[in-house]
Formats: sequence, structure tokens, C-alpha cells
Amino acid sequence: MQVSVYAIIVLVLYILVNAVKVLKEYERGVIFRLGRLIGAKGPGLFLIIPFVDKMVKVSLRTIVHDVPSQDIITKDNVSIKVNAVVYFRVLEPSKAIVEVEDYFMATSQLAQTTLRSILGESELDELLSKREQINSDLQTILDKHTDPWGIKVSQVEIKHVDLPQDMQRAMAKQAEAERERRAKIINAEGEFQASEKLFEAAKVIEKQPISLQLRYLQTLREIAVENNSTVIFPLPIDIFEPFIKTISEKQKKDLDKK
Repeated sequence: MQVSVYAIIVLVLYILVNAVKVLKEYERGVIFRLGRLIGAKGPGLFLIIPFVDKMVKVSLRTIVHDVPSQDIITKDNVSIKVNAVVYFRVLEPSKAIVEVEDYFMATSQLAQTTLRSILGESELDELLSKREQINSDLQTILDKHTDPWGIKVSQVEIKHVDLPQDMQRAMAKQAEAERERRAKIINAEGEFQASEKLFEAAKVIEKQPISLQLRYLQTLREIAVENNSTVIFPLPIDIFEPFIKTISEKQKKDLDKK
């Protein structure tokens, strides 16, 4: 008799333990009663019918999935390796359990195939310069396909692009050539601006020839202050013009007297 009582007590305790469920704030329990979907319950404390109900626990927290590196051939026939990271979470636990066998594996495989598809339609320059746009396109496509599963893809980021060594050297040469081109253009623009200023200065000197002589004297003074050395500079012949003119007139008068 005592054994039967103990057995009943143990059975009741077992039923109570299996009937009482407690879920955390970020968890939901999808309940199946005799194989039929009842719905999702939680968080907190609730009861299920032991041996009749079956609960599948689902987390609602954002999952950060690192997409494995994918071998991709871009639109311009460049072979690269790309990996990405996908942020997604379960919005509807019932759909995530009923509509797809393994929502995590399904989302991961979909992310890999979508990554290869989208990047295969892009050129290498677009992949490197328009990464934000490509990330947005990936997120839109993944979110559209995972919506029937109750999954929300919030963000997709291309994490790393591995280029072949030959391509890296070619891009380095291209960047170096581009910098040299810019340097030459800047130098040419500087020469052009300097020539314009010289042209304006020449027009001023043409109106006042004496300014050229003043410039010679100013340059001589600046050199003498900065450097203690002998300086040879061209002397304008205009300085001796009055003397030459006086000598020529005197010689002419002497010839007239004779």
C-alpha cells in the first residue's frame, strides 16, 4: 500500500515538473498538441499538458552569423574570395518552426547563394567602391526570401575581400599611376597660373621700364642680406645710355668743326 502511495506521489511530481514551464524574456515556446500547432507562449510561467503537448523553444535575440568565405568570379572575370556577416532574428516563432526545417541553416545557405549571385553580377571596382549599395541589395533580397519563415534580416555586411596577389600588384600600379597623373596636372596648373602672373607683370613693366631696373636692385639687396657671397648679375645698358649719347654728340661736334 505504501509503495502505491509513493508511486502516485512520484507520478504527480513528474507530471507537475513537466507541466510547468518557465521561459526567459527573449524566449518563446511553440506548442504542439497531439501534433497540431497551438501557438507560441511565453515569456514567464505557463502550463502545458504532459504527454500531450510538445514545446519547441525559440530564441528571439539577434543572431550574428558569419558567412563562410565564398569563391566568386566577378562580372569582369576576376576571381576573389569574399566573406560577410548577417544579422537576423526570429519575429514569428511559429513560422520559424513550421515553415522551414532548420531556420538557421536555411538562412545561412540562402545568404551564401545570394552573396555569390549578387557579387557575380558586379565588377570588381563596383564591389570595392559601392559596398554600401551592395550590402543594401543583399539585405533586401535576404529579407524578402526569409519573410515567409518569420525571419527578419536586419543587416548584411561584406566583411573581407581577398584579392589575388597579381590583382593587388596591378591595383597598386594603377593607384601609383593615378597619383602621378594628378601630380602632373597640379604642376601644370601651377605653371599656367605662374605664367599668367608673369604676363601681368610683364605688362606692368612694359608701361614703366624703370621698374625692371628697380627689380634688379631689389633682388641684389635681398641676395646680399641672405648670403655673404659675390653676386654677378646683368647690368641694364639703359644706365649708360646718357653717357653714350653725350660722347656721340661731342664726337659729332668735333667732326663738324673740322
